[in-house]
Amino acid sequence: MLDKSSKIYVAGHRGLVGSAIWNNLMQRGFTNLVGRTHKELDLLDPIAVREFFDKEQPDAVVLAAAHVGGIMANLQYRADFIYRNLQIQQNVIGESFRHGVKKLLFLGSTCIYPREAMQPMKEEALLTSPLEYTNEPYAIAKIAGLKMCESFNLQYGTNYIAVMPTNLYGPNDNFHLENSHVLPAMIRKIHLAKCLNTNNWEAVRKDINLRPVEGVDGNCTDQEILDKLAKFGITPQAITLWGTGKPLREFLWSEEMADASVHVLLNVDFKDTYAEGAKEVRNCHINVGTGKELSIREVAEKIMKEIDFKGKLQWDSSKPDGTMRKLTDVSKLHALGWHHKVEIDEGIHRLYEWYLKGICINHQTT
Repeated sequence: MLDKSSKIYVAGHRGLVGSAIWNNLMQRGFTNLVGRTHKELDLLDPIAVREFFDKEQPDAVVLAAAHVGGIMANLQYRADFIYRNLQIQQNVIGESFRHGVKKLLFLGSTCIYPREAMQPMKEEALLTSPLEYTNEPYAIAKIAGLKMCESFNLQYGTNYIAVMPTNLYGPNDNFHLENSHVLPAMIRKIHLAKCLNTNNWEAVRKDINLRPVEGVDGNCTDQEILDKLAKFGITPQAITLWGTGKPLREFLWSEEMADASVHVLLNVDFKDTYAEGAKEVRNCHINVGTGKELSIREVAEKIMKEIDFKGKLQWDSSKPDGTMRKLTDVSKLHALGWHHKVEIDEGIHRLYEWYLKGICINHQTT
């Protein structure tokens, strides 16, 4: 249905997944792409979104824009997570329908599944028992989004597909010490701990000049920097991470998520997402992941090895672990023709190289 000349709007094209989807489409020869930064288009503003669709008239939409964060952010800003995500989805999906968009791809998250879901989690586990409390508002927003897609398809014959990625990491990740996801946060924390451990203050200052920590940057004194980093469990002798390290997680390289997303956008229709002749059509979304899991402790140890940090790894068990397991069943995705290739060790190596390159480039241009 889509060809190389089709106009595709990628909402969230500067983000972790959106930027990777944009690049993947370009590599496949889709060059008629449309993107807007948050400054150029506020997706919370229904009038602005309608005017954008009036002007651009896209053939397809990838909804990769979302308000996201880790456990602490989800706990503290519960209203923001449900309101902003519902509003973004309402505006973009609603205008896509009004403007006759041929194909829409909605990106959710595997946090839509119940806290105690059977592992690995099949698509059918949705709404079978209570959600994890820490990210319930975000999960409910994402469930609403996939149900919007499903419901428009059933009532109006649209072709909107929802994909639910597992934990993602990769280029353009967020390395904020408080609001980032677990793997990039660990990479940055362990990198800074190693720099302190080896007394490499130039590297510490480069890092926090690029990403200041609560107002502390490279112009502050050594002691001010040490005090602020210690607040986040970063010291020359040890790194302290949240929880017990026991939860198991599945991680997918973001560029592979992009490849899976584009594969679904180009090759999968709504009719392919449920059993033919089903009395009740539901759970039409598609899990995207590796189908493999490892503990947070194992991930931290792999990062310590990659970065060559010689200090101790400690855990603050007074902080929440979140869900203990979140492994996806990816048999539906495999049946639709896509498998992952990048394993966790290669992914950690690639992401740390990307992180270091970003610090060096920024340092040279300032």
